[in-house]
Amino acid sequence: MPSKTTVAVLFGGRSSEHSISCATAGGVLEAIDRSRFDVIPVGITAEGAFVLEDDEPAKFRLDPSAMPVVSDNGTRILWPASTASRSLSVQRADGTVEVLGDVDVVFPILHGPFGEDGTVQGLLELVGLPYVGSGVLASALGMDKHFTKTVLQAAGIAVAPWQTVTAQQWAASASSVLADASSLGLPLFVKPARAGSSVGVSKVSTSSPSELSAAIETALREDSRVLIESAVVGREVECGVLGGRADGAPRVSLAGEIVMTGREFYDFDAKYLDAPGVELVCPAVLTPAELSSMQELAARAFTAIDGAGLARVDFFLTDEGFVVNEVNTMPGFTPISMFPKCWIASGLSYPELIDELIALALE
Repeated sequence: MPSKTTVAVLFGGRSSEHSISCATAGGVLEAIDRSRFDVIPVGITAEGAFVLEDDEPAKFRLDPSAMPVVSDNGTRILWPASTASRSLSVQRADGTVEVLGDVDVVFPILHGPFGEDGTVQGLLELVGLPYVGSGVLASALGMDKHFTKTVLQAAGIAVAPWQTVTAQQWAASASSVLADASSLGLPLFVKPARAGSSVGVSKVSTSSPSELSAAIETALREDSRVLIESAVVGREVECGVLGGRADGAPRVSLAGEIVMTGREFYDFDAKYLDAPGVELVCPAVLTPAELSSMQELAARAFTAIDGAGLARVDFFLTDEGFVVNEVNTMPGFTPISMFPKCWIASGLSYPELIDELIALALE
């Protein structure tokens, strides 16, 4: 019997999306093919400690009354001492050290800063461990909405008009920021530049300075830079991207659509807690020409940021064509998330998707 591939599943982290990362990891731990893969679950606490976690998928299911977290159990993961080794060890609470074995690949299921933004990718590069997903540059670009837009615009890909405001600018002259934002029209979306899962996002529908000020303050609690963005009128559609094998072209899934049936926008509760008012339709009803155009733009966006492994590209379909909203280099991966839904509709099951992502990382 061939030996199994050892996968270190890395989750949790210091960002406000800690619980979402745990929930995503729970889905992967439950679905990964145990006949092919040995799994080492590595949790990162909210304070940034790497601990050996329990291999119990049910422990990490989303529950609004008790969101999953990585607790500090006193263990500490010891990464390889150099690129000459792939051996992972754990120091127990009593100080004893146990060798966990060689790791073939790391699956960093991390959302938000200090994980999805290139920081953990840099750590893995330093110790020489292969990992699932984009590298340092693409991860950093995909996490930062301002620079994603800047790169996509330079590549000739349509994005929504925006302004970026720093905490320093806001503190120095809030009135100037509010005056400048008026040129974007209404409604507006205000977002942290470097956060995901709709954390800290507000919709501003009136010209009231207090409404926009409150939205900026909410976003600044998540990040020191904030995007003020024109709302785009159009259908919200998304598709998944997988890197190509053997340096081949990126592969793009069928499209999914977010249909609002009673919410202002696709917020945190709708994304992860299955709150009412939003319907995820996959595959989306598009003409062959529309789907082809969307898939071509998704592949271009993935290539523009130097993506690898996987991404979800979010669009608005307007009367003038497609506008890219975001490129997510580590999209939500829970059973109700759009990324796996789009690939399942395209003929790739959830376990097969995990297999493919690990194969891409090893390649």
